[in-house]
This record gives sequence, structure tokens and C-alpha cells, in this order.
Amino acid sequence: MVIRLIKYSAITVVGLGLVAGLLLGGDLISYARSGARSIQSTVKDSIPIDVELRRARVMVEDIIPELQANIRLIAQEEVEIAALETDIEQSEQRIADERQRIARVRAQLDVVQARYDFGDRSYSRAQVAEELSRRFERFKEAEVILSGKHRLLETRRGSLDAAVQMLDRTRGQKSELEQQIESLAGKYRLVQAASSGPAVHVDGSKLAESRKLIDQIRKRLNVAERVLAHQTRFVQTIPIDVLDEKDLLVEVDEYFEHGASTHDDELALRPDAVQTAPALPVVPVQ
Repeated sequence: MVIRLIKYSAITVVGLGLVAGLLLGGDLISYARSGARSIQSTVKDSIPIDVELRRARVMVEDIIPELQANIRLIAQEEVEIAALETDIEQSEQRIADERQRIARVRAQLDVVQARYDFGDRSYSRAQVAEELSRRFERFKEAEVILSGKHRLLETRRGSLDAAVQMLDRTRGQKSELEQQIESLAGKYRLVQAASSGPAVHVDGSKLAESRKLIDQIRKRLNVAERVLAHQTRFVQTIPIDVLDEKDLLVEVDEYFEHGASTHDDELALRPDAVQTAPALPVVPVQ
């Protein structure tokens, strides 16, 4: 039964694909990609901002184990460097002692003798020369090894300094991200108090993903604030001055009492003024 259902489903999918291919032609892939992106964008936009803020906090907290691991590695490197420094000091002391012994043996050969006494034993000149040769070869090898240890110490010190600087930068970035998240959380609360803002979703991981998420949250919150500002601007009423009836009546009375007579006098003084009949008395309206 299950196999038959799978078979029918596969046939249906293939049939739909063939029909879509015949109808859309070469644009089928483009339409499929556009539809997939539209669905993905819709799903992302449906995620609330507070969920994304919690996700950003979790991603920043995920940095803590890495910081602790780096701190542990730095501590181990410091121990290794301290041990290497001690080894170098001991090697330098041994080389200095061997240098003095080689110098004494070399000084003995400056005097031509049949036998040379060292402690309670006596050696021939050939034996002393052979011993000097062996000691000198071992001395040169020890110096080469010591030089390699010095180079290794410098390399490890440089690596340690770089690791410490990276740790400090990571700590600073973590602190900065935490501050940005808290700032965005406060901003979101203000926007939420006025209106529900659109959801924000961001992909990424660790520090880079956290920073990308915070940037997109900031953009979405800015968009929400601008939308609210425009909405507020649209619903504002047009301010209209309140009509003062008392002032209006006074202005009309003054005009008809003084302004009309003044206007008639000005017309009479004009040379081209037209003589008109005297105005009839105004009969008050009952």
C-alpha cells in the first residue's frame, strides 16, 4: 500500500512537472526559484522580533565556550613557554660550563708534553686531542640545538601574543554585541508599545552571524519606526483657527461706521469721479 502510494505520488509529481514544463518552457526553473524564495521570505517574516532577539542572545552566549577553550589553550601555551625558557636557561648554563672545560683542554695542548694529567689520571697527547675533538663537536651540536630552541621560543611567544590579542578582540566584540542586542531590545519595546512591528529573521553563525542578525534587526526596527511616523502624520487633523464671533462683529461694525465714509470721501476727491444719486437710507430689517 505504501509503495503504491509512493508510486502514485511520484507519477503525479512527474506529470505536474511535465505540464509545467510545457506551459512555462525554459522559464520553469526561474518560476520555481522565485516561488521558493517567496515562501522562504514569508516564513522568515513571520518570525517575531523578540524570538530573533532571543536567538541573537543565544548565539552570543555560544561564544563563551570558545572563549573558555581559547583561554585554556593560552594558559597551556604559557606553561609550555615557561618550561621552554627554563630548558634554554639550563642549556645555556651547560654550554657555558662546557666552553670553559674545552678552553682548559685546549690550553693544555699549547704545551708539548708526552703525558697530560687530569685529576688522578694521565693521558697521552693523542688521547687529549681526541677528547678535545669530541667535546668540540658536541659543543657545536649543543649550540645548534640551543639556537633552534631560541627560534622555537620566539615563534611560540609570537603565537601566544597573537592568541591573546585575538581573545581580547573577541571579548570586546562579544561585549559590543551584547550592548547592541540590549539596545535593540529596548528599541523594540518602544516600537512594540506603539504598534506591533514586523518580524525579522537573519541567517548566520557565531560572531559574524550575530552581527548580521543585529544589523538586520536594526533595519527592520527603523522601518517600523518610519511606518509609525508616517501613520501618525496621516491621521493628524488639519489645525483650524477658532472663529471669535465677538471680534468679527466689532470688525464689521467699525468698517461700516468708519470705513464706508472714508471710502466715499476718497471717491469724491477723484476728478473722474462719477456723480451718483444720494444713497437711500438703510431701512432696518424687521
